[in-house]
Amino acid sequence: MELTQVRLLVTDFRGCYRFYRDVLGLEPQFEAPEGPYAKFSCADGSAGIALQERAQMAEVLGELGAAPDGYRSLVVLRVDDLDGCCAQLTGRGAVLAHGPAPMTDRMRVAHLKDPDGNIVELQQWLRPRAAV
Repeated sequence: MELTQVRLLVTDFRGCYRFYRDVLGLEPQFEAPEGPYAKFSCADGSAGIALQERAQMAEVLGELGAAPDGYRSLVVLRVDDLDGCCAQLTGRGAVLAHGPAPMTDRMRVAHLKDPDGNIVELQQWLRPRAAV
């Protein structure tokens, strides 16, 4: 198996599209600001993040409420310079919910939310995990 994407089911497609494109700076694989689906590529070529209108998937599955209860996802992005990245993102309109702060002795993190309330964690690895 190969991970091809993490897909977020969103109710505010336009707001989330702008957030991932304009605030986080991810590159859309094709322009689709009105939805119902978009996929964003990471600069390093790793698996992308996709957005899909929640209502469309609800029709496909015949279930799913109009909106989730509580947090349903956490997208984790690794960055080389957490402080610099946070300054850049807040300059583009992001609001930090937490951090930058130490998470463990190996990493520092910061958290923000997209317009649909999905949590994005930015990680700066301070040192690699010790080999077992």
